Amino acid sequence: MTANIIAQKMVFGGDCIAKIDGKTVFVPYAVPGENLDVEITEDAGDFFRAKIIKINEASPHRVTPPCPYYMKCGGCTMMHIESTFQEKLRTEMIYDAFNREHVEVPKIEVIKAESLGYRARFQLNGGGFMKAKSNDVIPVTKCLCATDEMNKYLAEVPFEERPKGRIHVFASDKIASIPDGFDKIIIADEPASGAKKNFKKAQKAQRFTENGRLMPKQKKIAERFEGSVINPHNRCSVKLGGKTIDYDVQGFFQSNLDVLEKALPYVTEGLSGKNALDVYAGCGTLSVFLSDIFENVCLVEHNKSAVVYAEQNLAGKKHVSFGLSGEVFFKYHADGFIKQHGEFDAVIIDPPRSGMEKEVCSWLCKNRVKKIRSISCNAATFARDAAKLINAGYRMTRLFLLDFYPQTSQIETLAWFEG
Repeated sequence: MTANIIAQKMVFGGDCIAKIDGKTVFVPYAVPGENLDVEITEDAGDFFRAKIIKINEASPHRVTPPCPYYMKCGGCTMMHIESTFQEKLRTEMIYDAFNREHVEVPKIEVIKAESLGYRARFQLNGGGFMKAKSNDVIPVTKCLCATDEMNKYLAEVPFEERPKGRIHVFASDKIASIPDGFDKIIIADEPASGAKKNFKKAQKAQRFTENGRLMPKQKKIAERFEGSVINPHNRCSVKLGGKTIDYDVQGFFQSNLDVLEKALPYVTEGLSGKNALDVYAGCGTLSVFLSDIFENVCLVEHNKSAVVYAEQNLAGKKHVSFGLSGEVFFKYHADGFIKQHGEFDAVIIDPPRSGMEKEVCSWLCKNRVKKIRSISCNAATFARDAAKLINAGYRMTRLFLLDFYPQTSQIETLAWFEG
C-alpha cells in the first residue's frame, strides 16, 4: 500500500508522524513539513510504519548525509537534517513531553558543542557497528560522530583483527591514564564466556576497601557496600573541569565529554551548604564537583563496582557512600543520615531511562529540599517526574537541552527545581 502524506512533527526515535486513513504512520528519515510518497511496511494495528519512496517536496532543512553508512548503521537518525534545525526539533520534543503532562516550563536553553567528532564511548559488536534493526555487523572504518582517537583505531586496525563479541571502547584526548604520545584509547578486557566464570571466581577472593586498595577478602566487609573487585585493565581516567575522574570502561560514562564539561557548571551553579545528596551517582562524577562547595556529600548508587570508583574519586573529601538502590536508601537510610548529619541543602539526581523510582520521587515531594538539579536521558519519564515535583510545590526555574548526541534523536535534559 502506498500513500501521499505531509510529514508532521518529529517524535522520540527520530521518526516523523502523519495520518493515513485516520491512523498514525511513523516515517523514518523524513523532515517535518515534507510532501512524501510512502509505502506501508507494517500494520501494527493501532499505527502504521512506512518508508519513503519519493520526496515530492523536500524541506529546506534537508541535507545530503555526509556518512556513507547512514541509513545502514543503527546509530544516527537525523543526519539528513541541518544541524541547527536538528537542535530545534530536539527542543520541540522536550516541549511536547511536558505538554502531555500539562506542565509549563521555562524557555529551553541549549548546552552544545561540535555536531561531529564528539563521541568517545562505543560498543563494538563483532568488531563493527550494528546494522539498523538487524543483528548484522557493519565493518566501519570511519565514524563521523567519533573522536579522532576512535577513528584512528577504526582506520588502522583491520576489521578481522578487532575483538569479537560485544566490546566497550573509550577513546578521547581527555584520557589522563595514558601518557601523551600514545594512542588514547582503552578497549575493555571482557573475558569470553568460558573464561568469565574463572575471572569472577578469582574476584571473590579479593575486595576493595574504602580507600580503594585491593586487599585479600576479610570477614568484615566495607560498610554499606561490598567492595567489588575491579579489573585494572578497564580503568580509565579522564580530565574534566580540572579534575581527574576514574571509571570502568565497561560501566557507563558520558560519551560527549565536551558537552559534559560545559554542563558541569550549570549543575553546581548557585549551590552550597552543609549536605548534598547525589542520587544515581555512578562513579561520583558530579559528587567530585559537589565536594568543593558542600561540607559533606552523600552518594547513592546501586552499582557497587561504580561505588568503588566513587570512593577513589572522592578520596580525601568528606562523603558517605551507599551502595544501594534509591528505593532502599530512601526507605531505610535517608532519615538516619539526616538525623546524624543534618538536612540536605541540595539534591542532584540522574536516574536511568525509566526515571526516578517511585520511592525517590515520593520522598522528594514530601521533604521539599531547597534545591534539586535533575538530569534525565528520557524526556517522557522526566516530564512525568517533574509534574509530580511541581504538583508538590516545587518550581522549575531553568530547563536545558544537554545536546550530547547530535545527528540522533537522543535527548538529555537538566532542570533546576526550587523547593
